[in-house]
Amino acid sequence: MRERDIELKLRDAVKAVGGLCWKFTSPGTSGVPDRIVLMPKGRIAFVETKAPGDVPRKIQLKRHKQLRALGFQVYVLDDKKDIAELVHKIGSDDP
Repeated sequence: MRERDIELKLRDAVKAVGGLCWKFTSPGTSGVPDRIVLMPKGRIAFVETKAPGDVPRKIQLKRHKQLRALGFQVYVLDDKKDIAELVHKIGSDDP
């Protein structure tokens, strides 16, 4: 399975529960996560999608750390079986 396949399945799963899953690009800033997930009740998270077994690059880890320091949730997703749990976690009232 390719990274793109996981990214599209994430988008569809978020849409199915009433959220938005926008492609996130930031010209001039490398390493930003692939998707910003906007869920009902104002929940926001960033998701880095990877092909199975791939890991984030050094600059991506730096961006993840910056976003987490600001209080945002950042996830790395490399397996389609984890999508439902991730969508639930982002949209849930549970901490």
